[in-house]
Amino acid sequence: MKQIRQAKRYANALLRNVGIENAPQAITEINAVSNLMVISKEFKSLLINPQFTSEERGKVIKQIAGRIKLSENTVKFIIYLSEVRVILFLPEIIRIATNLYNEKKRKAKAVVMTPIEISKDYDNMLRSSLKKVTDRDVDIEYVMDPSLLGGILIKIGSTMYDTSIKGQLRLLKDELIKR
Repeated sequence: MKQIRQAKRYANALLRNVGIENAPQAITEINAVSNLMVISKEFKSLLINPQFTSEERGKVIKQIAGRIKLSENTVKFIIYLSEVRVILFLPEIIRIATNLYNEKKRKAKAVVMTPIEISKDYDNMLRSSLKKVTDRDVDIEYVMDPSLLGGILIKIGSTMYDTSIKGQLRLLKDELIKR
């Protein structure tokens, strides 16, 4: 619980410092650093190990920033998180910052699972329908899942809409078990 509170505080600080218009770029850059921490154990160790000095950390982060083209604000933010020892909360900070940004921009993110490729016409119809349901602009991420057999499964935040054949069969099975 403490981790979530801290992550929320730093996510708010990030959005305050970069501004709402620069938030998508900052979140993308910070996500790149988070991915680099997953890939490189040495880099992660540099950021979390107290044996490294602030100068050593700053020097390495600035070298990496030049290679992956990070803004000055992102570099300062990463160095700060490393110094206050909350850099391990970075994935949670990214998730919360993204949610806060979407909330301020009145956007929602939907994950749509489908067994087949979606046509442009269907995509437009789905976006329109989801906008009516959520009263927000919706960014859709499509995931191919052949096990659905037909229909779609939509997840927006913690809400699920399941029109898949697999989901309908599961409901039917549950109903038969109850009787």
